[in-house]
Amino acid sequence: MPEGHFTEAAPPAPRSRYTSPLPVYDPGMESHDREGNAAPLPELSRLRIALVGYGEVGTIFGTALGKAGVARVAAYDLKARDAAWLAANRERAAREGVALEARLGDALRDADLVVSAVTAAQARTAAEAIATAIRKGAFVLDVNSSSPGCKSGCAAVVDAAGGRYVEAAVMAAVPPYGLAVPMVLGGPHADAIAPRLAQLGFRADVGSTEYGRASAIKLCRSVVVKGIEALAVESLLAARRYGVEREVLASLVESFPGMKWDTQADYLWRRVYQHGARRAEEMREAAHTVDGAGVVPRMAAATAEVQAWIAERRAQGDFDGLDDNAPWPALADRIARDPAKD
Repeated sequence: MPEGHFTEAAPPAPRSRYTSPLPVYDPGMESHDREGNAAPLPELSRLRIALVGYGEVGTIFGTALGKAGVARVAAYDLKARDAAWLAANRERAAREGVALEARLGDALRDADLVVSAVTAAQARTAAEAIATAIRKGAFVLDVNSSSPGCKSGCAAVVDAAGGRYVEAAVMAAVPPYGLAVPMVLGGPHADAIAPRLAQLGFRADVGSTEYGRASAIKLCRSVVVKGIEALAVESLLAARRYGVEREVLASLVESFPGMKWDTQADYLWRRVYQHGARRAEEMREAAHTVDGAGVVPRMAAATAEVQAWIAERRAQGDFDGLDDNAPWPALADRIARDPAKD
């Protein structure tokens, strides 16, 4: 593929609806630096970092890393192929200490640490592109919400190119934590990278020396966390149309007082409204993960459907004029009735 670009993910090989094999990849040998020796990350003053993906997470990480006293922070995003987007964002990135590059190869030039922060659907394609441009011995920290099978495949590609792949399962919303968002690291290179990540401000604990286990923790958890969001959307939308939302919320507060439903409803709706498309991708990966364990992913699949439905409503303009802090009833009132149900 041309340097500096990665394309939309190619159609996957034929498989069952959700199958995502549990990790089977064994790297076999340790990656090495240019001299052929196993090498840790350089000290902070000499450390060169590249971000692949400069959306919400990449921007938050880049801003913090730009202040961490490292030698260089560079970034690349697919949107950089749009000259207008690049021009609009390059100056802002520079103020944060980040060199936003037009080509992937320029961002990864001599990088010691590459952070992949794309969407779940792009994780494998990004790993393949990174593998063509990294130097030998570079660490690749994959923070994407991908299934164990996907992470294992990414590891095989990166490690075969001489890189050192580390999977990271991000266990909470990145804002407001920033670099300190809780992470679980996995893979044979996790122990080598953890101390330097801590110095940078990451809160990353090594969960396993095997690929896939950290992602399994993340995505099995997501079945509950994102599932609660989808349940709140469906339940409260119906309750509002019946005019019984106050009674439903009061009952939930009584049954689950720790959830603080009187205020939590706004948060749950807003997370779907703001990030439904990304969450739908994550829940499709969760469905692959559940299916890979021999369990039919009924709830994960349904949650992906609800998240994608709200994202589609937003894309079609149902919520135009509302800001990200709109209360849940304002969001619910913008959703048109399904004509098939009238």
